[in-house]
Amino acid sequence: MLRLKKRSEFLAAARGVRLSRRGFVLQAIRRMPEDEKPARVGYTVTKKVGNAVIRNRVKRRLREMARLFGPEHLDAGWDYVLIGRYGALHLPFDSLCADFRGCARDLAAGKTDRMRPSPLRSGSRKHPSGSSAPRQKSV
Repeated sequence: MLRLKKRSEFLAAARGVRLSRRGFVLQAIRRMPEDEKPARVGYTVTKKVGNAVIRNRVKRRLREMARLFGPEHLDAGWDYVLIGRYGALHLPFDSLCADFRGCARDLAAGKTDRMRPSPLRSGSRKHPSGSSAPRQKSV
């Protein structure tokens, strides 16, 4: 199984589908339809989870989970990003792996979390007061 390493690959996967579980969030996107190379997986853990020691421990658990079950559950031609949560540190490894297998099964069946609304594009931003234009002071 190959790894995602470039920021652009992580950003591309963020545009795809996402599934949330107790210990991680899985983001997935299909590469070009004719691309049947093995699945690629990227791992990330935000600073909200803890210090570097804790983040690395969560990442190690996610990597081992993907190493054991990725080849049989992740489809070729897809890019996946596993975003670690604090729960991944305290869940039993068997539960974490069961969540991963269920997540891969749901993804293959087309069951995904609702997509988050896209951020507002330029030209359609609202002012923090709720109106579309800033308020004018009356003199």
